[in-house]
Amino acid sequence: MMQRLFLSIAAAAVLLASPPSAANESDEPASIVRDLVYRQADGTALHLDLYLHPDARRAPVPVLLYFHGGGWARGTRPADWQAFRPYLDAGFSVAAVQYRLAGEARAPAAVIDARCALHWAGANAARFGFDPDRILLAGSSAGAHLALMAGLLPASNAIDAAECRNPPRAAAVIDFYGPTDLAVLRSDDGALHPTVANWIGARDDAAEMARAMSPLTWLDAASPPVFIVHGDADKVVPIAQSQMLKHRLDALGIRSDFFVVPGGGHGKFDTATRAAIMARLIAWLRAAKIPSNGTYSDAD
Repeated sequence: MMQRLFLSIAAAAVLLASPPSAANESDEPASIVRDLVYRQADGTALHLDLYLHPDARRAPVPVLLYFHGGGWARGTRPADWQAFRPYLDAGFSVAAVQYRLAGEARAPAAVIDARCALHWAGANAARFGFDPDRILLAGSSAGAHLALMAGLLPASNAIDAAECRNPPRAAAVIDFYGPTDLAVLRSDDGALHPTVANWIGARDDAAEMARAMSPLTWLDAASPPVFIVHGDADKVVPIAQSQMLKHRLDALGIRSDFFVVPGGGHGKFDTATRAAIMARLIAWLRAAKIPSNGTYSDAD
């Protein structure tokens, strides 16, 4: 479901784009690298798919790391580069990232993987033409949670794998209805929400782990900008999760935007709303001066 939302948003954005970039002039990106191994975790190879913008051949371009949703327990990265067409049109390269699901490894494994993907992007910037100062993190639902965790964890923490410490700072995080405080996501009986409990697993320190896996725990004045989207009728991830995030971002003076979808559920937004979301995201990215090509120039 989350991947279908992202595809729909992407399709809407093509219609909204400003003057086309080089990526519009051909049927596919300059280069596609599939199933590239970005780390080995407990004997498991973790992959990402790269969609490289043509301009990366000449000068470093921004790169977007995308994490799919699925409650940390299911889902897979989109296999079609068209899902990311708006970002390619805007001058980005894109990496769609695989991470370990709950059935393979419990928390904090997926967060460690997301941080390692960020580290990998910085370490391989010269190889693939990424600008290490303009790495964006994006996702929906559980994938947005991972994007937030990867972007908000401080350089020094007890979560990062030894080989992935000190990744570059994310330039921004794009958060589609992601959980931000796992500790308050509860069942009617007061226990941790089943989806959260499934990812964390049965352990004596489950409550402590839920706090450590909450993006709100790690927010500080040095955190990167965040763009938030959430439906106010979401019954899967309550909008209160994004409201808390926006409140803390504002209190800390961190640049952010919050697109609330009236009546919107967990990603079930209509076509006009999807188009409006992407139009506002485009404007927000333009104001941040993150993309590098004419699509987001001050003259647009």
